[in-house]
Amino acid sequence: MIASQVASLSLPDLARQTRQAARKLATLPAEAKNQAIEAIAQALEVAAPEILAANAADCEAAQTAGISSSLYARLKLDESKLKAAIAGVRDVGRLADPVGQVQIHRELDQGLVMKRVSCPLGVLGVIFEARPDAVMQISSLAIKSGNGVILKGGQEAVRSCEALVRAIHTGLAQTEIDPAVVQLLTTREETLELLKLDQYVDLIIPRGSNSFVRFVQDNTRIPVLGHADGICHLYVDKGADIRKAVAIAVDSKTQYPAACNAIETLLVHKDIASEFLLGATSALQAKNVELRGDDRTRAILNIAAATEADWSTEYSDLILSIKVVDDLAAAIDHINTYGSRHTEAIATEDPKAAAQFLAEVDAAGVYQNCSTRFADGFRYGFGAEVGISTQKMPPRGPVGLEGLVTYKYEITGDGHIAATYAGPDAKPFTHRDL
Repeated sequence: MIASQVASLSLPDLARQTRQAARKLATLPAEAKNQAIEAIAQALEVAAPEILAANAADCEAAQTAGISSSLYARLKLDESKLKAAIAGVRDVGRLADPVGQVQIHRELDQGLVMKRVSCPLGVLGVIFEARPDAVMQISSLAIKSGNGVILKGGQEAVRSCEALVRAIHTGLAQTEIDPAVVQLLTTREETLELLKLDQYVDLIIPRGSNSFVRFVQDNTRIPVLGHADGICHLYVDKGADIRKAVAIAVDSKTQYPAACNAIETLLVHKDIASEFLLGATSALQAKNVELRGDDRTRAILNIAAATEADWSTEYSDLILSIKVVDDLAAAIDHINTYGSRHTEAIATEDPKAAAQFLAEVDAAGVYQNCSTRFADGFRYGFGAEVGISTQKMPPRGPVGLEGLVTYKYEITGDGHIAATYAGPDAKPFTHRDL
């Protein structure tokens, strides 16, 4: 439901409607869900001119309102970005169905059999800022995993989100899936109300600033999945290949600086600091990166001084802080102190140093000799993602289909009772995996 349709329903009624539609969706076979996802992709292609026009209007209004460059980069949906997002929708359709998978099949006793079977969560509540492409990613993942979804986009993206959801509803209307499985909220007031709907919503996924995610966590009884900060690092070890390390640093910072997996701090081993930094600086400054360094970095480079606050700042912009460290242990300590447990990388040809880094750094993603920008559901082969989780309990990292299902235990017997297996003459269980 969107716009005037939402206005005609209270939010609890809308959520109840979504839950009912999701229950029917949960029982459908993979073929029906895949057909619906293809119908959505085709409807998005047909509606592309309308979607791009709506996004252009959002972008113009946002610029007039003084939107930050990082939010504007997330908001803008050009033709190539839209095509890539639609390709991502189709990729989800090609993934294996995560629902109905038998994870455990065990005989407890003769004629008494237990299965653990994957099943949908139910209804997702996803709240995001200026990311209209998230509408397509999340809707396709929700449908493939058998879940309903209530979307709440940022005010700056409202026209784009409405155009996208209209297209998604058009596609679903041609299938056996009720379009009510995908709903869109459009006002700020609805955000707080959504957080209170623990009777109908099974998981909240916030995608936004640190303060916003904290606000969501503090104002709901519904489980929350997500991450607050994206403070990522690249450590250039003394065993690094300088040419590789420069390319990785430039890509990790500049390929898409507004992304949560872009690096914000560069750590460099003191033994190769001069050689690496002199080469990396020209490459980074050619991409208009503003550099800030600690005292040892500034002894090599003529750049602005980094403050203590820089080490814990997510710039989401072409700004990079640099610190020279004594050794690998110092780099790991810095990352575990200031990092946000998102994605961390080491550039080194030393397998022992790499193994120590991968083992000791506390993050959802730990990489050797590659850009942190690979922390993404599409690049992981998940088709898309609903978000990135930095919590310790799974799901962790980019969350695709596997993070949107839970499981239930199914037991089939033949008049079995628990008393048979208790007391002095208790019958033993066989516990035989089938």
